[in-house]
Amino acid sequence: MPQRSTCTLLLTLALLGNVFSVPFVEHVYHNYTALVDIMNDLTDLYPQYTEVYSVGKSVEDRELLVMAIAGTDPDKHIPGRPEVKYVGNMHGNEAVGRELLLQLIEHYLVGYTDGDADIKQFLDETRVHILPSMNPDGFEESDMLDCTSIKGRFNANGLNLNRNFPDFFEENTQEIQIETRAIMDWLEDIPFILSANLHGGALLANYPYDNIEPDKKNASYCPYHACPDDDTYRNLSLTYSLNHENMYDEDFNDCEHVRGGNRPGFKDGITNGCAWYQAIGVMQDYNYIAAGCMEITLEVSCCKYPNVTELPTFWDWNRKSLIEYLKQVHKGVKGQVLDENDDPIVGASVRVQGRDLPFKTASDGYYWRILLPGTYTIEVAKEGYQNAQKSVAVSGDLYDVSLLDFKLEPMTTSTQSNDPSDDGVAVSPSICLSVIMTSLIILVLKVIP
Repeated sequence: MPQRSTCTLLLTLALLGNVFSVPFVEHVYHNYTALVDIMNDLTDLYPQYTEVYSVGKSVEDRELLVMAIAGTDPDKHIPGRPEVKYVGNMHGNEAVGRELLLQLIEHYLVGYTDGDADIKQFLDETRVHILPSMNPDGFEESDMLDCTSIKGRFNANGLNLNRNFPDFFEENTQEIQIETRAIMDWLEDIPFILSANLHGGALLANYPYDNIEPDKKNASYCPYHACPDDDTYRNLSLTYSLNHENMYDEDFNDCEHVRGGNRPGFKDGITNGCAWYQAIGVMQDYNYIAAGCMEITLEVSCCKYPNVTELPTFWDWNRKSLIEYLKQVHKGVKGQVLDENDDPIVGASVRVQGRDLPFKTASDGYYWRILLPGTYTIEVAKEGYQNAQKSVAVSGDLYDVSLLDFKLEPMTTSTQSNDPSDDGVAVSPSICLSVIMTSLIILVLKVIP
C-alpha cells in the first residue's frame, strides 16, 4: 500500500502550526523502508523525547531499529529510572504487533506533548524502548491475508528466532542467529525490568516457563511449569488480558471465528507457556533467567497477517492494554546496593526469600523487582562482602515502589564466608594464636618427664 510522502506530510504539519495534534502513523503495513522513515521522522518531530538506535542487523543486513522514549534524556540510562521494552514481529509473518508498536510510539509522543497527565507521569519516570520488528527479513517475505502458514515466519537462514535462545532446562543445539545475538547483547547493555514480545496466530498472554526438564515431560504433554515469580507473572498477564477488548473472553480467544476448528479457549486469556505447549530456546524464558527481565509473550491476533482494514480495530483493542502493562513496572521494590564508601556494587546477587531465582544489580548498583502486595525479605550477596538481608512491605499501588537500599560490609578474617556453599568458619587471628599456644603447651607437657 502506498505510503504518504514524508516531505508533503511534514510541510502540511508545519503549515498547520500544531504538529502534535495531527496523526502521523497511518493504519497500514509499513515495509522496511517505510518503517525506517517513520521512526526517523518521528524523532525529527519529537527530538526532545526520542532517540532512534540500532541493536544490530538481520541476516539480510536490515537494521533492528529501536525507538527510545522518555520525558527527559531518552538517550541515556538514569540511575533509579526503570527501563522497559516491547519487541514486535519476531516471527516475520505475524504482522499486527509491528503496526501496534508504531501506533504506540506516536500515541506516547502525542499524549506527552498534548499534556495527557497519565502518559506524562509515566514517561517522566520511565524510559521505554520499542523494537517494532525483530525479523524484518521474514516480514518482507510474508503475505497479507495469510492467517495460518509459516511463510515468512523464520529468519533468512530458515530458523525460528523464538527457539534460538540458550535454554536453561536442556541443551539448545541451534546456532545462535545474528538477530538473537543482538537481543542478548541488548539485554547486557540495558538493565530492563519489564518486557513483552508481540506475536500473532492466537489471542492470549503467555508467561514463563515455556520449557521443563526433559524427564518431567513427554512428547505430547508438558505440565504447568511455574517459575519463582508465578504470582507476579499471572498478575502481569491478567493486566494485559483484562484491559483488552476481548482477550479475556474464553468464547472469543479460542479464535474459532478466524481459524475454525474446535480448540478450547483460555480462561481469562492467559496461560503458562509450558502448559500450553513446550518449547525450547524461547525469548521470554531467556529474558527472565539470564537478564532478570520479566517478559511475557502476547498473541494479539487470531490471524497472523490480517487485512489492512482491520488494523484500526486491533489498535482500539490493544491500546489500553499496551499502556497499562508497562505501567506495572512502578510496583514492587527497588534500591541501590553500595559498598562501605557509598560506591555502587555491580553484579550483586539479589534474591527475594522463598524465590530461588536471583537477579543482579546493574552498573549503577540498582535492583528492581515487581512484586504483589505483601511483606518480603530481600537477600543480597556479593563475593568479598558480607551477606545482608532486610524485610520490606510492598503496597501494590502504582508509583509507590518501596525503597530498600543496602550497604554491604567487606569480608574480613573475622566474618563468615560469603559463599553459601562454604560451610567453614573464618577464625580471627587472636583465636588462631590462642589455639597455637595451647597446642604448644600441651606438646611441651607431653615431652617433659
